[in-house]
Amino acid sequence: MAATLTEDLTLVYDALFAAFGHQGWWPAETPFETMVGAILTQNVSWKNAAQAVRNLEDAGMLDPHLLAAADPADIARRIVPSRYYNQKAERIREFAGVYVAEFGADPAAMAAVETRELRERLLALRGFGKETADTILLYACEKPVFVVDAYTRRIFSRYGLLPEGASYDRTQRLFAENLDPDVALFNDYHAQIVCLGKTVCKTSPLCDRCPIREVRGTLRCAVGRM
Repeated sequence: MAATLTEDLTLVYDALFAAFGHQGWWPAETPFETMVGAILTQNVSWKNAAQAVRNLEDAGMLDPHLLAAADPADIARRIVPSRYYNQKAERIREFAGVYVAEFGADPAAMAAVETRELRERLLALRGFGKETADTILLYACEKPVFVVDAYTRRIFSRYGLLPEGASYDRTQRLFAENLDPDVALFNDYHAQIVCLGKTVCKTSPLCDRCPIREVRGTLRCAVGRM
């Protein structure tokens, strides 16, 4: 690990934690609910995705066996709040089928698969990008995989720890190569980033409210040194 980057990333996390407290993510009752939520939250706010999850639960459909056998139209009409509901209904049905057929609908069996192999299997599913796959790996399977989103790129490029327009893989390496592979840390760090991105580090940022601003003078790394 690069000591300075490790220290910088730790300083940032500590500042976020002090400002926002532990985030308690992912908000779900079961690993399967987390998996479905990861699909539903694509290109939409968590509030909308959560409503779609509740709709499935209220209809008694938040079950992998039922979803794997369901008519996609029956799924779609219950997940309308998540947007792109027809596409997402197909993705949920396909994923549920794989979850049942290959893992026996058992989250422990899924989590027992080696991380790289499981990630490749998830990425092979239609409509599954890296963020969706990594969300499932971290939050449902408790694998030490850092989840990257648009907020991560925005915040860490603004503070000089990433170049503007950094790729998903480069952004993920920043954390994976400079922090211990700690599930609890990766879990809450990503949640802290989401909280900051939603409330402060917006497209038009509220820089005077940013908790990272308090430690900016002590950050020692710049893009050119990475």
